[in-house]
Amino acid sequence: MTLHALLLATLLLPAGAIAAEPQATPAATEASDAVAVITDAESARLAEQVKAEFLHAWNGYKQYAWGHDALKPLSKAPRDWYGQSLLMTPVDALDTMILMGLDKEADAARELIATKLSFDVDADVKHFEIVIRLLGGLLSGYQLTGDERLLALAEDLGTRLLPAFDSPTGLPYVYVNLRTGAAHGNESNPAESGTLLIEYGTLSKLTGNPVFFDKAKRALVATYEMRSDIGLVGERFDVTTGEWTNTRSHVGARIDSYYEYLYKCWRLFGDADCKAMWDDAIAAANRYYPEEVDGALWYGHVDMHDGSRVASQYGALDAFFPGLLAFSGDIERARRLQASSFDMWNVHGIEPEAFDYRTRTVTAASYPLRPEIVESTWYLHRLTGDNEYRVMGRQLFDDFVEHTRSDTGYAALKSVVTKEKADDMESFVLAETFKYFYLLFAPPQVLDPAEVVMNTEAHPIRPTWNDAGTRKVQ
Repeated sequence: MTLHALLLATLLLPAGAIAAEPQATPAATEASDAVAVITDAESARLAEQVKAEFLHAWNGYKQYAWGHDALKPLSKAPRDWYGQSLLMTPVDALDTMILMGLDKEADAARELIATKLSFDVDADVKHFEIVIRLLGGLLSGYQLTGDERLLALAEDLGTRLLPAFDSPTGLPYVYVNLRTGAAHGNESNPAESGTLLIEYGTLSKLTGNPVFFDKAKRALVATYEMRSDIGLVGERFDVTTGEWTNTRSHVGARIDSYYEYLYKCWRLFGDADCKAMWDDAIAAANRYYPEEVDGALWYGHVDMHDGSRVASQYGALDAFFPGLLAFSGDIERARRLQASSFDMWNVHGIEPEAFDYRTRTVTAASYPLRPEIVESTWYLHRLTGDNEYRVMGRQLFDDFVEHTRSDTGYAALKSVVTKEKADDMESFVLAETFKYFYLLFAPPQVLDPAEVVMNTEAHPIRPTWNDAGTRKVQ
């Protein structure tokens, strides 16, 4: 084993985070005694049920939207993001099908991607979304199949996206034209500038071209360096000047995955800068965001400069944070925050986009089929071994199916209060929501969080490169 590989092996097992056979703590054992136990046989049945429901959504896509970006599940019609399909759903769903053992479906999707997907499109695409969904999906698909055509597509895409970084600050513009390289969109946020290094860095490692890693890391460092004197970042900034245009700070939309990638890029690449930035950022986050309300822990909104409380808001996107806390070794804080996420879910039987935890009222009622609470449930189950998280996951899945299933797939909700459906099934439902449900109930060897890093779109990436940063012989 090389020194780099030995370092990675060590980094992938931080103290107290993961054991080969996780044991429940005494407190967790007491909690699990209070709920129905899910046996291995029941868990296997639930995994098959999740797979069946995934196929229901995938077959709806195949019947009504094959070759397009997404399915509109109520009108039974296709939807393309930019007029011409970029095969958003097949690319996003490919590694889920592989992990589920759906070989026939995965092979058909892979062949569609390899033979029909072209990025020579005169379209101004959303840089961040294309990176996490398409670049991440192609890289994961390549690692799982060895299909060089997927890596070639990833390299072509990455090259076409690079002009997004050509700003005075190195922070990426919001949009970039895939054909011309023209970039624009000056108001961005930490999530969009800081959630790129897993994908671009992996592309560098697999192709031997350092430019991708360097551009994405520069953007992540630039985002971190804009932090306030108390260590927090805001919600929006000007790409050209690096000046903040909104100083609200939290772990939700427009900031969330900035925190995620600080930690995960250390885990994946062994990058000491990422580890140092993570240590500083999470210390500030844990100092200023938490708020105790009636014995429950929540993470709310504060001003980035002085830490003053500006809103008691939490929501579906914030619900990823317990999983990140658990993955980074902070299990007890993760348990408490996950309990609050589950409490929010149970107010209306499914989680809202935003929730005021002091007044216990919904402030944004939509539910776009988000995966984050399921993601955190999976991490906590895998890292503690506690049965209570599979029980929690079973309720989440039952509610999810009851309220969002449609004749041809799964439909977002306009309101979690009324349960009125919207004609939308984002590709992340197949990339993330169903994947995390499946992993929660599937045998643990299907995917080990000690051996992979999940990008923010749940595409598993493995460090399949040697210490020189090039591909290992497969």
